Amino acid sequence: MINLLPLDAKQLHRACDQAQMGFKSTDDLEDMTGIIGQMRAMDAIRFGADIRHEGYNVFVLGPSGMGKRSMVQQLLEKKAGAESPPFDWCYVNNFAHPHKPQVLSLPSGRGTELSLYMEKLVEYLMSAIPALFESDEYQARARLIRDEFGKRQDAVFRELAEDAEKQEVALLRTPEGFALAPTRNHEVIPPDEYENLPDEEKKRVATVIADLQARLEKIMGQMPQWRRERHEKIRQLDRETTLSVIVHLMDELKKRYGDLSAVLEYFEKVQADLIENIDDFRKPEETANIGGMTIVSRRSFSRYKVNVLCGNGEPGGAPLISEDNPTHGNLVGRIEHVAQFGALVTDFTLIKAGALHRANGGYLLLDVKDVLVQPFAWEALKRALQSHEIRIESLGQMYSLVSTVSLEPEPIPLNVKVILFGDRLFYYLLQQYDPEFGELFKVAADVDDRIARNADNHLLYARMIATLVRRDSLLPFDCSAVARVIEHASRLAEDAEKLTMHMRRLTDLLCESDYWARESGGSIVQGADVQKAIDEEIRRQDRIKGRLQEAILRDILMIDTGGVIAGQINGLSVIELGDYAFAVPARITATTRLGDGELVNIEREVKLSGAIHSKGVLILSSFLAARYAKNQPLSFAASLVFEQSYGTVDGDSASLAELCALLSNLANAPIAQSLAVTGSVNQLGQVQAIGAVNEKIEGFFDICQARGLTGSQGVLIPAANAVHLMLRRDVVEAAENKKFSIYAVETVDQAMALLTGLIAGEASADGVYPGGSVNRGVADRLAELTKIRLSFSRKSSFDKKPKTQN
Repeated sequence: MINLLPLDAKQLHRACDQAQMGFKSTDDLEDMTGIIGQMRAMDAIRFGADIRHEGYNVFVLGPSGMGKRSMVQQLLEKKAGAESPPFDWCYVNNFAHPHKPQVLSLPSGRGTELSLYMEKLVEYLMSAIPALFESDEYQARARLIRDEFGKRQDAVFRELAEDAEKQEVALLRTPEGFALAPTRNHEVIPPDEYENLPDEEKKRVATVIADLQARLEKIMGQMPQWRRERHEKIRQLDRETTLSVIVHLMDELKKRYGDLSAVLEYFEKVQADLIENIDDFRKPEETANIGGMTIVSRRSFSRYKVNVLCGNGEPGGAPLISEDNPTHGNLVGRIEHVAQFGALVTDFTLIKAGALHRANGGYLLLDVKDVLVQPFAWEALKRALQSHEIRIESLGQMYSLVSTVSLEPEPIPLNVKVILFGDRLFYYLLQQYDPEFGELFKVAADVDDRIARNADNHLLYARMIATLVRRDSLLPFDCSAVARVIEHASRLAEDAEKLTMHMRRLTDLLCESDYWARESGGSIVQGADVQKAIDEEIRRQDRIKGRLQEAILRDILMIDTGGVIAGQINGLSVIELGDYAFAVPARITATTRLGDGELVNIEREVKLSGAIHSKGVLILSSFLAARYAKNQPLSFAASLVFEQSYGTVDGDSASLAELCALLSNLANAPIAQSLAVTGSVNQLGQVQAIGAVNEKIEGFFDICQARGLTGSQGVLIPAANAVHLMLRRDVVEAAENKKFSIYAVETVDQAMALLTGLIAGEASADGVYPGGSVNRGVADRLAELTKIRLSFSRKSSFDKKPKTQN
């Protein structure tokens, strides 16, 4: 028998030495100012944030719940706070082309200031201009203009009337206009009397009236021109009247913004438009009769507003924006519409900023999954980064989905660092399938999900726990509670020499521990409270595990934990349900018979075997051929199956158990059913590490404990997995009391020796294994099968020879 001892109890759980901690509770610890164990990722983020060349945006890789966003925000808040604030970006009316709003760039804070000044300007003009036109001075000057043109008109008509009177013709005013009629003694001749006049007199009168009529028509033709002249003089008066007020106000604004040429140019356009549309201020209200209803509408002066798209007037340096809902509109901005009389209309004041606008000149944090699932958002983000400008476009207009009035705002120059967060899978998929991704996100910050476990990191981890406790207003944690959290962090990392950096799970554990401490009336969280939180979290999720264990204990699922059987072994299967994983034993059986070396994986035949599991079974076939059939054909056929398994089996962690079952059947060497086996194996028979080793050991232990621990029960694991052990306290105590054992094996020979109680046996120089060994039993059985196969072959060849006829 092989002399392979079980692992010592101290190797099964690396406890945290509280004597090295040097504090009583988290109240004694300072807050954590830095970030533990992420130097590579932090250096990458600093590099990406500092370098100012095209395409050096950052992709932060790592699983969700790692605290990636908090880490980046903590780093960038300091950096952004020391940088100069960006410009304010405003949209203003384009008076020449209203559908193409113009953009203004102003120093930080002055955009909002300009908007307020323009509102005050319009508000003042709305009250000042009507009062100005109602003043006595304006009314007197306007009256003079009207009187001047009235006198000119009266003089012309008076002259015409006097000339007509001299020729016995009267100039008459009628409702239809002017008329000429013959007179006698200054009286109009009635029509009947006019008919009795001599022909020569009538001819004279007609000639005179014709001449006067021509003069009258000429005068009437000049009247529209006189009205235009009068109207122009009135408008000129209006301009002169308002110009002094408007120019005075605009001059004040021009002095205030004299250092900004684009704003001065805008003021010139505003001044010209104010003077041109001064009547809007004189009559700010209009009435209209629609369907018998009188509607009073107030004129809108929104064309003089300043739409401050993003104002950065508050101190704090460069913006640091995190967008949780990166739709197309939330990223690049949108143009809203309002309903007016059944139609959708818009103007430049309805342009709304997106996250790129708010982050312009600073940093934008986005989750890559959120961007990718939003229609058109990913392409819009790439287009903005490539063109270095933000162009607000209506998706409805782009794809002809709507036919409403829309705008074409002038694009805004873009200078931003985009930080994307996502799983590693997203990063590598985008690298592979999106050729533009690598050009735009040249910096990868790979966040490590584990850090080394040592005394220094224990103290840093304790400070991090203290920081989280104070941040979330939890009860202080004493030294035992901190130690238990650290131990559980190793368990979550699946490595006794590592600590997890999964901040969400760590924070959840702290909050739940605080809850149970308060429930018990404590004023400080102790190690027992942390253990209670761990146990309760498992209890909330272990319904299925309990059902499976119950089925085993009731012999519905057949698992033996005692006795010896050839060709049958206890494997260990892991079931993952979200964040919760557990293991249960699974019976694996192997049968062998005469054949030509075919190894049948029954799961594979019925398509219940994953690719990795199928690979592991093929490796077994290769191992058997390499060890036992170098100089002879492999003359057996075998079948392997997970009994009572009705789902997909994947992974190679059962390949050691499957190989041991095969060897047991071939050598007719019974396997102790009190032991379970996990581990993968290579073609050389070396046992390789697997995952979830703690869950697998505990899964078999729970069944053995429920049936009663005998001291002969245990689990075989790969020797490489010994450093990963962070087992439950009850498992460690059972091992310490020699009631349960964990063996670390390096080869299949060690495993077979433990399982069968026989020596595995090493081949001599001529390839012969010692008698009574497992390998000798396998070799003898294969030689026997080969002999049988060859005899069948000779008989078959003899039967096929042609018979001699006499």
